[in-house]
Amino acid sequence: MADHPVDEKLPALKMATTGLQHVAAMYAGVVAPPLIVGAAIGLTGTELTFLTGACLFTAGLATLLQTLGIWKIGARLPFVNGVTFAGVAPMTAIVASTDDRDDALPVIFGAVIVAGLLGFLAAPFFSKAVRFFPPVVTGTVITLIGVSLLPVAFGWAQGASPSADDFGSATNLGLAGATLVMVLLLRRFTRGFVKQIAVLLGLVGGTLLAIPFGVTDFSPVAEADLVGFPTPFHFGAPQFQLAAIISLCVVMVVSMTESTADMLALGEIVDRPADEKTIAAGLRADTLGSALSPLFNGFMCSAFAQNIGLVAMTRIRSRYVVATGGGFLVLMGLCPMAASLIAVVPRPVLGGAGVVLFGSVAASGIQTLVRAGLEKDNNVLIVAVSLAVGIIPITAPEFYHSFPETARIVLDSGISTGCVAAVLLNLVFNHLGNGGREAADVTHPMEAGEEIKGGAKAPATHEVLTGGDGGQAVRAAATSSRRRGRRS
Repeated sequence: MADHPVDEKLPALKMATTGLQHVAAMYAGVVAPPLIVGAAIGLTGTELTFLTGACLFTAGLATLLQTLGIWKIGARLPFVNGVTFAGVAPMTAIVASTDDRDDALPVIFGAVIVAGLLGFLAAPFFSKAVRFFPPVVTGTVITLIGVSLLPVAFGWAQGASPSADDFGSATNLGLAGATLVMVLLLRRFTRGFVKQIAVLLGLVGGTLLAIPFGVTDFSPVAEADLVGFPTPFHFGAPQFQLAAIISLCVVMVVSMTESTADMLALGEIVDRPADEKTIAAGLRADTLGSALSPLFNGFMCSAFAQNIGLVAMTRIRSRYVVATGGGFLVLMGLCPMAASLIAVVPRPVLGGAGVVLFGSVAASGIQTLVRAGLEKDNNVLIVAVSLAVGIIPITAPEFYHSFPETARIVLDSGISTGCVAAVLLNLVFNHLGNGGREAADVTHPMEAGEEIKGGAKAPATHEVLTGGDGGQAVRAAATSSRRRGRRS
């Protein structure tokens, strides 16, 4: 009996090239979080290179764990894992609240370890509770992730440091704009592999363009070793602070929600639907990978949705292809010189690419909200209030200035507060009391609800999208997309 395409082992050359394509599609997303957090801490170029390499290494380990699997750990699907964007804003908030910046990474690592272990224990229960995280919740949170990170891109576009003489100069903004244009042109006029690595090519092109302006520093490459290993606890032993742990536990819930939705969609794309058992195994791999990641100086790991799009586009469904990509990530993490290349990229160039990268995250959240049933009053209110709460730390950074510092670690993260608000509001409006029945009333959000003529109930699909299993919406969308592809 022939193997399922998911379990197929391709020829070595094809396995290598397609595996590299997955690495290219996710590379910029993996290195962005350590760059943001490292810059907030004020790490040197050498330290930033080390942190970036560590995140590549741990992303590779997490991907191998997810694709190959051991015992009841790993979805055994072509599922890529890397550093989650959801943790960036809370981690920078932790950095800002830490008196001694040398303690920032140990505090973050301690919080990630606890959040990962708690998530591992909760995985089988979380796979049953997915109905409390429908698209109206996940879409809101993903949108907030992108919106929360856009100010980082704007800061990069202005330069490396606000105290520098050229901060916000025409040269820096011009380099950012040129990089943005390069990425857009590559996305518009290329296809296939080149289109997938448009951000990476834009970073290369922007860096080369910046050389004549004297803003490109090659010293990190010159100082980096060809071979190295992410020394365990290089930045210090983990420290455990309650507020930081709570903040990253919220991020873990967000991460597990995203991963669940991604597994449901991927299962349909590869014709191996993800059942409750598969989801639980996949979440165990996510959370265990996150818990082990700080040992090698890495951050929280989660699914990379852009690679799911790559599987759908190429129709190459083998999990061993993605496992090969994970192997490449491990090798890159063991080669500091390769990891140092990203440290060469000037901040304005990163800013230009970041507009596309972070904006795409927000757009992904909006795409999720499109299928969240926003024609319903309840869902409109959930999204409206949750987005407003989540945007407070961005638009009014001192809004919570009178609160204790420990509370501000959570409150100053728009992603954390927005997620909590969305989950609670969804429970109140769509689950408690008559919320599920009233959700069927379709009106303008500012008008009073009216009963549907004849007392008919809203279509079952509306109930699923509102308060039921959010994964059903993902599965339905993926199935519809696959059928359209077959007809074409």
